Amino acid sequence: MSTTTAAQAELEVQARQAVQKSEGYWAGVWKRVRRDKVTMVCAFVLLLMFLVILLAPWITPHDPYQGSMIRRLRPIGTDNHLLGTDELGRDMLTRLIHGGRLSWFMGITPVILAFLIGTTLGVMAGFMGGRVNMMIMRTTDVFYAFPSVLLAIAISGALGTGIMNAILALTVVFIPPIIRVAESVTTGVRNLDFVDAARASGASGFTIVRVHVLGNVLGPIFIYATSLISVCMILASGLSFLGLGTRPPEPEWGLMLNTLRTAIYVQPWVAVLPGACIFVTSLCFNLVSDGLRTAMDVKG
Repeated sequence: MSTTTAAQAELEVQARQAVQKSEGYWAGVWKRVRRDKVTMVCAFVLLLMFLVILLAPWITPHDPYQGSMIRRLRPIGTDNHLLGTDELGRDMLTRLIHGGRLSWFMGITPVILAFLIGTTLGVMAGFMGGRVNMMIMRTTDVFYAFPSVLLAIAISGALGTGIMNAILALTVVFIPPIIRVAESVTTGVRNLDFVDAARASGASGFTIVRVHVLGNVLGPIFIYATSLISVCMILASGLSFLGLGTRPPEPEWGLMLNTLRTAIYVQPWVAVLPGACIFVTSLCFNLVSDGLRTAMDVKG
């Protein structure tokens, strides 16, 4: 009985030390992120964009759906239309702000869903090994036979147009790479000393995964998932551009590129505005992800 009590006390001490080390680690990550000016500037831009699209109904000057044929394709700087008008005379600034809501939703939601599903399956494959690992990883390898763009188009085409179908298609596309990353980092953690000590103390597999494994693997998986947001946003815009995502007259950056492509020779600066929004947002997400990855690298 005393031996069991001593073992439990030792495990509690190790757990407290792990928490203290974890707090010190994340404090160091935050300090490194704050010193990275590029990451901070990009994070500020993304935060500003998020606040703008969140407050879109209250700050936009016009109705995003109401147009006028006498105001078609007005140039940037037109009175009462700061960024001009589109092919139906709708205010471009209003359409871009409202379009950001759908573009961000379609760019982030599939990654979140893929992160939850892919992490669960990847950790199961990495921790349990054996037949479970083989079944999950061989199924994952099947999806790597298809390029992500073609796979997204094929699934969206089979399901039909619509926002939810596009989100489902993109989620399926991003689950396999997250599974592979989760399985890789979990396999590297499952045989470490503290995991063996937890097994020896009689802890269940679920407890070991929840307490000891997830805390060491969620960081790398999360950072990898954030790097997929920019790719997902570009793919979502591409699906809308091809008519497989958002339906007119909903404002969405990819769909706006499609409808404005015929106006490129009339008002080129107005026509490229949705593409510029996609480019800036994707670039900022990429740079923030790179900054977080560098900050979490202790050797760096």
